[in-house]
Amino acid sequence: MANTKIKMDMENCASARSLNLQISTKQSIEISCAIRYKSTVFAKKLLEDVIAMRKPIKYNKFNKDTGHKKGVGPGRFPQSAAKQFLKLVKSVESNAQDKGLDSSNLKIVKIVPNKASIPMTGGRTRGATKRTHLEIMVAQRKAKSRVKAAKKQVKPEVKKTVVKESEVKVDDSKKPNAQDLLKKAKETQDKQVKEEKKQTQELKQKNEVKGEDQ
Repeated sequence: MANTKIKMDMENCASARSLNLQISTKQSIEISCAIRYKSTVFAKKLLEDVIAMRKPIKYNKFNKDTGHKKGVGPGRFPQSAAKQFLKLVKSVESNAQDKGLDSSNLKIVKIVPNKASIPMTGGRTRGATKRTHLEIMVAQRKAKSRVKAAKKQVKPEVKKTVVKESEVKVDDSKKPNAQDLLKKAKETQDKQVKEEKKQTQELKQKNEVKGEDQ
């Protein structure tokens, strides 16, 4: 298989671990899926809601015979596991503050629950107890560069001015009247009549000259 390790800047990262916790590994997997790649602020709020039984954790993998919750689907309130996760998130925030990172701008990059060794307890009634290891890593989010911010600036909208015919004012003095149009029509007719008369007179004169010659 190909190596799929993600390169991260460890200067901007902080991590924390909790070992041999008395919580269910299956519940830890479901909680880690709910808060992975989320901000620490979101994770703390979600875990506090789970502890107060205000918001359930959705079970995507280990949901056999799991009751459905309104608006979520199969889910439960793993309160004991949520308490341990809340302590872990707070501890990784304090580690980030010690490194000089902004605790309000942290993202959970890695969170891994692993099954721990199971001790045998109980004396004569020997029984196994649940144990889980938790590991978390957070990274500070990078601020947006000025170049990207400039590209995302909205271009000023250019408003197209549409001139309506009603808004266009025409001088009444330049408008042609009906009387002027009639005068022009009569003048053209008179010119045509005069030209026709001239043509007819010229033809008559030519015919008279030809008759005299004969």
